[in-house]
Amino acid sequence: MRVLGIDTSCDDTSAGVSDGPRRVLSSAVHSQHDLHAAFQGVVPEIASRAHAERISLVVRRALAEADTPLEALDAVAVTVRPGLVGSLLVGVAFAKALAYARGLPLIGVHHIEAHAISARADHDDLEYPFVALVASGGHTALYACRGARDIVRLGQTHDDAAGECFDKVAVLLGLPQPGGPSVSKLATEGRPTAVAFPRYRAEGDAIAFSFSGLKTSVLYFLKGPAGRRDAPNRPDLAVTIPDVAASFERAAVENLIRPTLEAVAREGVADLVVGGGVAANRELRRLLAERAPGGVRVRFPRPALCADNGAMIAMRGAELLALGERSPLDVDVDPYAVD
Repeated sequence: MRVLGIDTSCDDTSAGVSDGPRRVLSSAVHSQHDLHAAFQGVVPEIASRAHAERISLVVRRALAEADTPLEALDAVAVTVRPGLVGSLLVGVAFAKALAYARGLPLIGVHHIEAHAISARADHDDLEYPFVALVASGGHTALYACRGARDIVRLGQTHDDAAGECFDKVAVLLGLPQPGGPSVSKLATEGRPTAVAFPRYRAEGDAIAFSFSGLKTSVLYFLKGPAGRRDAPNRPDLAVTIPDVAASFERAAVENLIRPTLEAVAREGVADLVVGGGVAANRELRRLLAERAPGGVRVRFPRPALCADNGAMIAMRGAELLALGERSPLDVDVDPYAVD
C-alpha cells in the first residue's frame, strides 16, 4: 500500500512515500529557514508563496527517492489541519489535483496525529494504546492514543508552544534560527543549574503546559538589575550566556517531562511516544529516559522524522486508508483545529 504524503502546514515543504503505516520509503523536505531568518519568525505570506514554488519539485524528489512512479501509488494523503491557512491551501490544492488526475483516493490527515504516530517507523513493536507528547514550534500537547480512530487530547499548553519558546529565547540570546538547535548547541557549554528559572505546575489534577513565564524570566534575567540590554552576560552573578542557555533548556525540558509522566501514569500505558521538532532535543531524550518509571518504554522517531515531514503524513494516511477512510475532493482546511 504505497501512499504519497504531503505536508505544507507551516514553513517546510515536504513530501514522503510510505509502504503501509510503518515503512518509510522516502522523505523529501525543502526548508525555508533562510527566507524567514531576517524576520526572526515565519512570515505566512512568504511561506505560502515558497510552498507554491517548490511543492512540485519536492513531490518529484520524494517519488524518485522511493523508486515509486505515479502509477504505483495507492493514495494521496495531505495535511488538512492544523497550520497556517495559506500554507495548508497550497498542499491541499496540489494533493486534490493529483488525486483527481490519477483517480486516487484522497486522505486528509491531522498533522498532530501524524506526529503522534511517527515513531512507529522506527519501532515495529509499537502498538496502541500509548501516550504521545507532541512538542513543536506551533503545538505542545499530550494525547491518549487508544486506537487508530481514538486519539484524544489530554492537555495542551496555555500559551506558547515549547518550540516557540526555544525560538524566542534564541532571539534574546542573539542566536540564529531555528532556535531549538542553536540553544541546545550553546547549552552544551553551560551549566544547567546556574540559573533557577521557574517550572510550571498546573493547578489541581489538570494536565497542562506553560512556557510564557519561562520566556519572560529569561528576558528579565538578561536585562539584569539595571535593565541593561547591551551586555547580557551577568558577571555580577558569574553567569555566562551558555549558562543561561543550559539553564533555560533544563527548565523547558522539565516543564515537558512532569505533565507527560503524569499522563502516562493516569493512562496506565507501557509506551510513551514523543514527536514534533522538540523531540530531537538531546536533553529531553536523556532526561525522559532517566526519569521514566520502570516498565515504561520511551519511543522517539529518528531525528529526521521529528520535524514536519511528508513521510509521517503518508504513514497516517496509509493507516486511515486501511480503515476505509476517504476524503471528498472538496475537503477544506482547518487551520485552528487541535482535536
